[in-house]
Amino acid sequence: MNLYFEKFHNRLSVLSTEYVRDIIHTIPWNSRLLGITGARGTGKSTLLLQYIKLNLPLNGTVLYVSLDDLAFANINLSEFAAAFVQNGGQHLFLDEVHKYPEWVIHLKNIYDSQPGLKITFTGSSLLNILDSRADLSRRALIFKMQGLSFREYLGIKGIYKTEKASLSDILFNFSDFTTEVNSKTRPIQHFNKYLTHGYYPFFLEDEFWYHQRVQNVVNMILEVELPMLRRVDINSTFRLKQLLRIIAVSAPFIPNVSALSQKTGINRNTLLTYLHYLEDAALTKNLNRDSFGVSLLQKPEKIFLDNTNLAAALAPESMNRGNARETFFANQLGYQHKLTFPKTGDFIVDEKYLFEIGGKNKSKKQITSQSDAFLVNDDIEFGFGKTLPLWLFGFLY
Repeated sequence: MNLYFEKFHNRLSVLSTEYVRDIIHTIPWNSRLLGITGARGTGKSTLLLQYIKLNLPLNGTVLYVSLDDLAFANINLSEFAAAFVQNGGQHLFLDEVHKYPEWVIHLKNIYDSQPGLKITFTGSSLLNILDSRADLSRRALIFKMQGLSFREYLGIKGIYKTEKASLSDILFNFSDFTTEVNSKTRPIQHFNKYLTHGYYPFFLEDEFWYHQRVQNVVNMILEVELPMLRRVDINSTFRLKQLLRIIAVSAPFIPNVSALSQKTGINRNTLLTYLHYLEDAALTKNLNRDSFGVSLLQKPEKIFLDNTNLAAALAPESMNRGNARETFFANQLGYQHKLTFPKTGDFIVDEKYLFEIGGKNKSKKQITSQSDAFLVNDDIEFGFGKTLPLWLFGFLY
């Protein structure tokens, strides 16, 4: 046990708390069993350690361990937790829990047998966590963590710090907000960098290899997780990589499933199923006319990559700007709001607001007859009337 405390304290000693994401204040840390999920590289481990460093005593009652530590290959997790409690342990943080075999069974056993212990766990395998939610539903609270917003990117880079804005503030009180931001920095300059290098916090470690690390995340999901957890034919993984690149360079991607089926050699129904698996794994986002009751065999109206940094990594020389605009909007709005596909325009948000997305010269003729309709333009610093700058929607979380 002393070895794990030593590793834990070593990690805390070099951890910076200069910038802490706002989500730390919304998570119910006192829950007996708390799960934090999110794609690889979104900063879950850092968040756990920052919470501990800022809020909990280092007196032997708190322990953080990462279950990808090779030492855990020969350790029974339930017995480890029991020994921790016997030595005064009260709060156990388990990082990368999906790396441990039969982790759901162990968490249930620990929860039931150690009523005085609070357990917080993270998992980067979204498919694995998704499969396990039903088993943990009576016991665990699960929170999903997204990559950095544009606002958080500016803050963590030390460029500009401000509070997040509500969608209502952005739509109806944007003038003072955009004036304030533009008086302190040039948002468009930093926005373009964010679209390619700003979503995953690991750009702070090594920006040169940033896109390689993003590609590694994609490869892990396609080559390991999908075949293992969704029984995707391993021979289809290369074709799925091709599909992701097609999505990145399209403007934007409106799927012709029959044509894609012929091109990839994947059966039509199987391909539709795979498209939903890619969304479950946070590689893509599907836009449908109705967000309720979507079946595995329902064709999405549009498909986006989950975030623009994926497109920059998969198609660095040919990422489509129009696609990137809509991908950014879908990513930032889709985290806390419901998106559906409209008859005219690009997005309906919360079944109320209609949005058309475009470049700075885009007109709103397609949506002029619609109430609660807004034009969102790229490459503009200020909004006017019902025309708003695209970058502004990066301040929602």
